[in-house]
Amino acid sequence: MKASKASIGRSVDQPDTSIRFYLFHGPDEAGSRALGDRLLHALGAAKFVVAGNAIKSDPAALVDEAAAMSLFGGKRAIWIEPATKDIEEGVAALLAGAASESPTIAIAGALPKSSALIKIAESAPLALACVSYVPEGQEAERMVVDLGRRVGLKISPSVAARVAEAAANDQAVAARELEKLALFVEASPQSPRELSHGAIDAVGAESSEGDFIGLGDLALAGDLSGLADKLAALSPAGTEAIPAIRALQRRLQMLAPLRARVERGESPDAVMTSMGKALFWKDKSLIGKLLVAWPSAKLATVAERAGALERALMLSLAPEREALGEELMAIARAARAR
Repeated sequence: MKASKASIGRSVDQPDTSIRFYLFHGPDEAGSRALGDRLLHALGAAKFVVAGNAIKSDPAALVDEAAAMSLFGGKRAIWIEPATKDIEEGVAALLAGAASESPTIAIAGALPKSSALIKIAESAPLALACVSYVPEGQEAERMVVDLGRRVGLKISPSVAARVAEAAANDQAVAARELEKLALFVEASPQSPRELSHGAIDAVGAESSEGDFIGLGDLALAGDLSGLADKLAALSPAGTEAIPAIRALQRRLQMLAPLRARVERGESPDAVMTSMGKALFWKDKSLIGKLLVAWPSAKLATVAERAGALERALMLSLAPEREALGEELMAIARAARAR
């Protein structure tokens, strides 16, 4: 089945126990992951991670894992991330077989419309698929307000817009920031508090802790010096790596269709003007420069490399700070070479 934006909240917060397979896909991977986490919470289940390549080599492995009982007696859910075409045969077998003990949750990025995985999930009565898009404008503000409500924060539209912009509309980054702000103002679901601009000024995402959000912009602009300074300020563990990569990916997703219009003959100024309020005024100068500097083919290459780095960091023990730094410095050098 295909879930709509209006119905997906209820589907994950009040899950149908007959559903065996959930596919959360689309360009907003943070949004997909958030839906998966909400579903886990509603199910009262522990996450049991299964690698997609293991299913590719043995499609029956997914059926076996879903049918297996938890060793400790509690509920569990199979979690596959990233979900690719490697799991298609396994999912088909899961949906065609006998009832399973544990549901399977698959987190995928942007899949092509022709994806067999999407077709399987949308056509099967025992599966549920939902596509997530990066929120923009008022939708991003509503996302922040909703996230804030869960941690006891009452957020006005202007404050919500500021938090969304500082987090580059990334739901996961915004959620972490709001959790920090809730602690600062001593808010909780049982004791809600108003979130003010003053609180954000004190500890918010626009402070030095949130500087990693703009790392991708510095790289695309070819600012080697500024980038080196920001990379040096990252934590030794490199915990900011994944959010920084996703912020870069969202910037690339924004730039790609705009650059395509430029290559069809429109001027950068006309393209940016057509975006209206969707383009934050502070970003106009940067976006204008990037639209001139980066042709579509190069943007696609950077996007492919960023996706590969994200997957490598999620699936390996690679040193995150060093890997992120090497990739961003390579992008910056490429920008300066133009």
